[in-house]
Amino acid sequence: MISPGLVSITFRKLSPQEIVSLVSGAGLSCIEWGGDIHVPHGDSARALEVRRLTQDHGLRVSAYGSYYRAGESEAAGLSFDSVLETAQTLGAPTIRVWAGKHGSAEADETYRREVTDDLRRITGLAAVSGITVSLEFHANTLADNAPETLALWSNVGHPNLKTYWQPRVEQSVETGLGEIEALAPQLTHVHVFYWPRSSERGPLAEGRDAWKRYFEAISRIPGDRDAMLEFVRDDAPEAFLQDAEALKSLVGC
Repeated sequence: MISPGLVSITFRKLSPQEIVSLVSGAGLSCIEWGGDIHVPHGDSARALEVRRLTQDHGLRVSAYGSYYRAGESEAAGLSFDSVLETAQTLGAPTIRVWAGKHGSAEADETYRREVTDDLRRITGLAAVSGITVSLEFHANTLADNAPETLALWSNVGHPNLKTYWQPRVEQSVETGLGEIEALAPQLTHVHVFYWPRSSERGPLAEGRDAWKRYFEAISRIPGDRDAMLEFVRDDAPEAFLQDAEALKSLVGC
């Protein structure tokens, strides 16, 4: 089953109260709460407040979208212990993290080892709390394409490490389908948007044909996962509501 939701950082200027009202009113199911604005790392009081707010509106916390970068953040002052504690209080079943800050093509073996070792460490810590760790599938990280993500997962060697998926801008649908198939055993959630060109946000309805095929492939993967809108035209609630209708239609809600 695929459930529709929202990534809260889509609306960084809105309060958690405004976000839950929007998401509930749009008929979506869940929210990935971001660790930069809405539920800051280490702020347990805010995490508990947002957890209750989410539940009171009949919604589910999908994930904690942290800004922890493996191999980088501990030295920069963001401890994973703080991220994990916040996720626990928030009631998040998975923590989204970033596989470093360098793309696979430019990372040397030393850097790869540092990121891999840190991922192994944090996935082990999270596992004790029954929380999975999911990679952001994104450029300028070691999880910037499917083969590199699979290699990273294999090198970490911990079953608690999972991954998100999102299409890369201007890639073919066939490439996206191949990525979904390759990542299927570790796929937790999906970030949903339609960018016809780099930095150009379009209505999700215009990307319906591609996303229909993506969701058909995702629906064949055993288990449940969330498909969450991330970024909308002009950061406008009206655009979000239109995209929410398109998303619900695509996932059969």
